[in-house]
Amino acid sequence: MSVETLLVLPILIPFATAILDILAWDRVKIQRQITVLGMTAFMLAGFLLLYKIEQDGIRAVQVGDWPAPFGITIVADLFSAIMVAITGLIGFSVAVYSLSSIDDKREQFGYYPLISTMLMGVSGAFLTGDLFNMFVWFEVLLISSFVLLALGGERDQLSGAIHYVVLNLLSSSIFLAAVGLIYSVAGTLNMADLARQLEHVEQPGIVSALAVMFLVTFGIKAAMFPLFFWLPVSYHTPPITVSAIFAGLLTKVGVYAMIRVFTLLFVQNVDFTHTIILTAAGLTMITGVLGAAAEFDFRRVLSFHIISQIGYMLMGLGLFTPLALAGSIFYLIHHIIVKTNLFLISGIVERLRGSFELKLLGGLYRDHPVLGALFLIPALSLAGIPPLSGFWAKLILIRSGLEIEEYAIVGVALGVSAMTLYSMIKIWIEAFLKDAPESEAMEAIEAMDEPQPTLWQASLIFLVIPVMILALCTILIGVLAQPVFELSQEAANQLMNPTAYIETVCGANQCEP
Repeated sequence: MSVETLLVLPILIPFATAILDILAWDRVKIQRQITVLGMTAFMLAGFLLLYKIEQDGIRAVQVGDWPAPFGITIVADLFSAIMVAITGLIGFSVAVYSLSSIDDKREQFGYYPLISTMLMGVSGAFLTGDLFNMFVWFEVLLISSFVLLALGGERDQLSGAIHYVVLNLLSSSIFLAAVGLIYSVAGTLNMADLARQLEHVEQPGIVSALAVMFLVTFGIKAAMFPLFFWLPVSYHTPPITVSAIFAGLLTKVGVYAMIRVFTLLFVQNVDFTHTIILTAAGLTMITGVLGAAAEFDFRRVLSFHIISQIGYMLMGLGLFTPLALAGSIFYLIHHIIVKTNLFLISGIVERLRGSFELKLLGGLYRDHPVLGALFLIPALSLAGIPPLSGFWAKLILIRSGLEIEEYAIVGVALGVSAMTLYSMIKIWIEAFLKDAPESEAMEAIEAMDEPQPTLWQASLIFLVIPVMILALCTILIGVLAQPVFELSQEAANQLMNPTAYIETVCGANQCEP
């Protein structure tokens, strides 16, 4: 299979899966099978693309044979290939988890085609080489994610969906305005071409203003300080599979876009743009972790931790060294897997105890020790405990900060890591370690002659399998940290030295200023 074919498969496979799901609209069981098979193929295509790009270098395809910068460009370097591969893993995990977690009503109203459409949008955003097409893919995932957030029509869902869509529509409006303005300045929207054209703009102040517009646009989508307030009021409201895939992927699309444009396009005034990013990264860490420390709802704690961990990813971009960018990429790999897994585990806890409220939980380690172990793996990794994946990701970022003497952000990163550990210990004590609180519901359960539910019964097995797969990935990334770091470092070097990216997209005689 050619690399050019592999470039489009991560978009075509979810698209085809969504179409087949729609054709099987009245046959939910067939939709389930189609989705799991489609997500399996999507995951395999993503990892095969990553292997090919790592072996052969950056590759691009011009749709319809229109040469750059006039046609639609699909391009993959190591960074985008890594993101597509991890997206496939999360898509597969959530598809399997959905078999036992999504209710019949949501299945009948398009849950499976919506998930596939959203993943198509995510892949398109990672692989596009054009700013306008990035806007289009953002809208594809925004529309599908909004419907997923509201699907079911519950009061809390609709409230969260309104906050989500209003802020993201504002972001999209700024994005579209910025795209129009940058086209008026440079005469192109192809990112490789823009990288050349922006170097020759006579008024650099205009470029800096455009950089701020894109920073606000992607900052909203990434939940960066102070633009994050839509996230903790929306991510805890839908079914757990929707929360999990949102937590794992959607904010990371914003982070990806920010890293892409602030390494390829807006590098003319690094002291200005990247200092803003670094400052915002520190404030994002602090506000997110303080919110998590104050919450006692399982999903809301995890939602605030999405915000704080975004700060670590932006920290590497703000420091803007090859090692720091490698740390951001490593952190993205680690966090997508860990955060998705923690949300999936919270869904199992709710299935066993009937609540996400920590004060109403307890006794889970006594009754389900395997679940306790499965929780501790991503929880300790999120807090940066060795030898799990989060430790190495934070170590790389902290080392990169010390090398250029950015002691303030290093101190913030260490302090927030300690507070993250506090939050994870809080969940462990409240949900797993303490005795279950006395209540009529718990007394009724204990009085029943039937045996207590186990993780291996038919209704739970499809919930446990994805959690075990993602926990194993977290352990493997920690144990095999060196090859993962080398891959991240190679991806960072491509970002810091974009000549190969530009030449691959433009060719020898195209995109000339």
